This record gives sequence, structure tokens and C-alpha cells, in this order.
Amino acid sequence: MRRIALVGSPNVGKSVIFNRLTGRYAVVSNYPGTTVEMSRGEALFGDVLAEVIDTPGTYSLLPSSEEEAVTRRLLWQEDVDLVLHVVDTKNLEHSLSLTFALMEAGFQLVLVLNMFDEAERLGLAVDAPRLEQRLGIPCVATIGPSGWGIDRLKQVVREALSLPTRVGNPGMRSRLVKYPPQIEQLLQESGRSMSRRYPFSARTTALLFLAGDGEIPGWLHPGDRRSLVKLAGAVSPHKVILALAEARREAGQRLLEGIMRKPEKLGSGSGYHWLDTLTLNPLTGIPILALIVYFLLYRFVGIFGAGFLVDFLDGEIFGRLFNPFVNHLVDRLVPNPLLRELLAHEFGILTLGLRYAAAVVFPIVATFFASLALLEDSGYLPRLAYLLDKVFGIMGLSGKAVIPLTLGFGCGTMATLVTRTLETRRERLIATFILALAIPCSAQLGVIMALLAREPLALAMWAVTVGVVGLGASWLLSRLLPGSSPPFVMELPPLRWPVLGNVYVKTATRVNWYLSEIMPLFVWASVIIWVGRITGGLDWLIVAAAPLMEQLGLPADAARVFLYGFFRRDYGAAGLYDMQGMLTIGQLTVAAVTLTLFVPCIAQLVIMIKERGLGTALAIFGCVVPLAFLAGTALSRCLTMLGMM
Repeated sequence: MRRIALVGSPNVGKSVIFNRLTGRYAVVSNYPGTTVEMSRGEALFGDVLAEVIDTPGTYSLLPSSEEEAVTRRLLWQEDVDLVLHVVDTKNLEHSLSLTFALMEAGFQLVLVLNMFDEAERLGLAVDAPRLEQRLGIPCVATIGPSGWGIDRLKQVVREALSLPTRVGNPGMRSRLVKYPPQIEQLLQESGRSMSRRYPFSARTTALLFLAGDGEIPGWLHPGDRRSLVKLAGAVSPHKVILALAEARREAGQRLLEGIMRKPEKLGSGSGYHWLDTLTLNPLTGIPILALIVYFLLYRFVGIFGAGFLVDFLDGEIFGRLFNPFVNHLVDRLVPNPLLRELLAHEFGILTLGLRYAAAVVFPIVATFFASLALLEDSGYLPRLAYLLDKVFGIMGLSGKAVIPLTLGFGCGTMATLVTRTLETRRERLIATFILALAIPCSAQLGVIMALLAREPLALAMWAVTVGVVGLGASWLLSRLLPGSSPPFVMELPPLRWPVLGNVYVKTATRVNWYLSEIMPLFVWASVIIWVGRITGGLDWLIVAAAPLMEQLGLPADAARVFLYGFFRRDYGAAGLYDMQGMLTIGQLTVAAVTLTLFVPCIAQLVIMIKERGLGTALAIFGCVVPLAFLAGTALSRCLTMLGMM
């Protein structure tokens, strides 16, 4: 089967093109970092069946982040027959550097001029036929969301797949990009000295080696590596990187002369240029953020999702209909009392596990993911990253960290994976720590908001306490770890009205993924609780945790909530939801704070071990537990003094 790779910088619409070509859904968002691993699908181009691969965003074949490294490894390690370089037509000049790099590497290439309509609205005019003539590769204009130009792209791909693969364009390449004489001489010498053929051309392989690439040396034959080591001594990697950037920038400018015409006054691209100013200025951006939090998180997720929908599903559907029916049916059909307790009644798989997943968790994650999809599709999240960059600097992060931290409010497991998009190991460690300590998942957040919404002061105390602990702990960690925050660079897409079809597909896909992940865990949690009850282990743990609960000002049975929370954060939140009638509003606030700051669930811990290593994950675990109980105890003492416990 032929193989096609979609390559391009973040936020150029690769995943939309992937959807159009394959009919498969890949997460599509107006911010970088969405695609961390590859999405694969099959497509038929005429009579040729091909595998299409959607890769993470990359600016260069010389990776500076995990996203770029994933893409470069795919291009090196897999036999790619055709590369579709997807670019934002508005930023064509900037994107041509990667086009030149892919041509130099020897890939058969098609340049996809996506977002062509937005370029036209800006007043930019691109002569695609002349661009194709000058580059010597096919150039196709497309508008991903509407599908305009996709049929033409499929035809060009079919024609390209009929040609011999990996032909490159060395003649055009040498005419377009001219490196300094010293670099050119080193490249010629390396080409003569290298004895093996590699997935990239000898010229590109040598350039990456000379630029100080960390992975390329390990992929080379020892003899070729020794030859390149000798040549590398003649020039510094920094000088090579600067020479590459400058030569390709100048080549792009020359190439576009007479092809890309810019108006004297650049348009706004969308009709909301004035809103850009409002969302990016802290004086107006923070109030806008407060309105978004109030209406989307508090009113929609908290009041509607965790309040109205949960009350209806839990009270009416499960409380009055489903659970009584299941209890009656199991009592009649299952003679063994232990099996009856496993399947039904207070802690049964069907009456507790299924109820938590379908009646408590589902409406909350659905409303949260719908809210997130609206923000993604509008282009607001990159503006939020820009707005919060200085705040994140206090925590040792750049504004780009807003992406995994925002996703953490959906699912901490997914967000921990997305931390790999951050540029430095230091940033990834700090973000992972914050996700484990102070970011509640959507179900936990929704349940807590539903529990405390009737007392706005209690909700405010919960938010302030969790925020202060998270900010303070991350500030301290950033001071203990060597290094500094990297500079914040992120392209801002235009603001758009969200497309309801996109919002629906994103929400449905994420909810489906979330439920398919948590449903088995809810079942296993019910089984573990059942084993703990029949063996007495659960009661023993509750008794052992009684002193901690006493310090928090909570009844001993509240330990059950924290045990549930370790199986799944949302399972613990659902357990707290069941206890609300037994606790005062002050106790609920303390329990909510402690549970939010408590250790991440098993699934998130497993991903932490995978991403950061066992030692780091256990160190985070060991810090989070005492911090949670210290914060909860301090809040309990304060509320007792105020007479609120």
C-alpha cells in the first residue's frame, strides 16, 4: 500500500485535509499541540489505495519539540511515497522554508495552499500556477472546512502516485536555495564521503548533522558518522542553523516576487479584528475570560450539566427506574448473596459503577467537551495562551502550557500526554506536577461546582485555595529546578464563528473516547470495592484513615471518597456527591479542596510513569499527598475559627 504523509506547521488545517481525504475524524482545533501522535486512515485515489498519515505540527526537519521529533521520525523511519505539505496561504512566505527542506530531502512533494479564502479576505493574491512552475512541484489551493479544492487535490495525488517515488528536484533545489560557500563546500565533501543511502538525501542528512541534530548520528553507519564528525569541526552548529534560516528566507522572498501580491493596507481576515484587541489586552481580556468562565463553566457545565442533567439522570432515571428494576431482577435471578452485592444494590457494578458513569460523569464531560469545542473552533484558545503568558511565567511555564492545562479540565490522563508538546523537559515536568495537583478533571470539576454552587462563597473559597496552592507549589518547583521559561511564540489564527458541525463531532468523539476509557475502570473499581467489603480491607483502610479525616474535620466514612478518588478522580467526586446530605457546607468545601489536590487517578499515574519516568512520577505522588491534606487541614482550621464547620 502506498503511504502519504500530511506535513506542515501547527494550525494550518492538516487534520481537516486528513478528514476530507479519508473520511476519518482526527481532532481538529485552532491551536497547536492537538495532534501529538499520528492519525492514520485509508483513501482511494482513482484505483490506487493509500494510507494517509496526519502528523504533528512541525516548522522544520530539525526538531525543537516532541511534536517535531515525532514527525521527523516518521519521515525517516517509514517509507513515505508522497508528502503533502499543507500551508496556511496567508503565511506562505514563512512556510516555504519547510517546503525547501522537504524538497532537499528528496521527497516527492505536493504543496497544499490551504485557507485560501482567508488569504483572499486579507487582500492577498497568490498565483498558484506560476508558483507551481517556479517550484517545480504541484501546488493546489484548498479550503478545508468547505471542501473546495479537495477534488483537485485528489486528482493531483493520484497523478503523483503514478510517478516513480522519492524523485526529489535537485536541479530546482540548487537554483532556489543558495547557502554560504563554506556550507556548500562542506555539503559537497559530505556527499562524496558518505557511503550509504539514507531515507533523507545525503545533502539533508549532512545539514542536520552539521546543525547539531541529536538523533541523526545514531541513525548513521559508523563510517559515515566518523566522516561527518571530521567535517563538523570546521563550523559551529549555531552558524549552520543561522545560515539555513537566512538562505531559505531569502529564497522564499525571491520565489514569491510577482507571485504573491499584498495590498497596501492588510485586511483583518475575519470580521472580528476589533475583538482581537479586546481579547489580547489584559484590561479587557481578563473580564472576557471571566465571562467565559461564568457562562461556559459555571452556568453551562456546573448548573446545567452537573446540576439539572445529573439530577434528572441520577434521580429520575436511575434512582426511580433503573436501580430499583435491577435490584429486583438480580434478587430474583441470582441466588448467591455475594454475587447479588457485586451486581446490584449499594455498591454493585450496575447500580453504582454504571450509574456513576452514565448519570454523574456523562452529562458533565459532555457539557465540558462541548464548551471546549466552542472555544477551539472560535480560535480563542491561542489568545488565552497569550493573555496568561505572564501568569504562567510565575509557574516557570510559557503561555503554550495553557493547552495541556486546559485539556486537564477535561481529562488529566489526556492532558499529561499533551505535555510532550512543551519545548523543554523542565516545562513538561512542571506542567505534569500542576496537572497532578491542582487541575480537576471535568467530572470532578462539575460535581464540585454542583455541590458548592448554592453557596457562592464556598465555591470561591474552593477556587482560591486550590489556585493559591497550585500557583505557590509550582512557583517553588520552578525555583528549585534549573533553567528558565522558554520564550513564548504562537501563531494566532483568526477569530471565527464556531461551526456547529465541528463542535458536535469534536464533542461526540471526545465523549466516546472518555466513556470507552472510564467504563471498564468503573467496573473494576466496583469489583475492587466489592472485594474490599467482603474481605474487610475497605473497612480497615477507612479506620486507618480516620485520624486524617479527623484533622480535616470530616467523618471517618469520608475516607471512602478518597479511596474511590484514587481509582478514578471522577469516581471519588461521585462518591462525594452521594455524601452531600451527611456534610455541612464547610465540610463539603474542605472535602472538595482536599479531593481536588489529592493524588491523580491510577490511569493518570500510569501515564505519568510512561512520560516522566517511575522516579519522577513517584516523587510527584509523594509531594501531592501531604500538600493536599495540609491544605485541607489549614482550610478546616480557618473555617472552624469562622464558625463555618
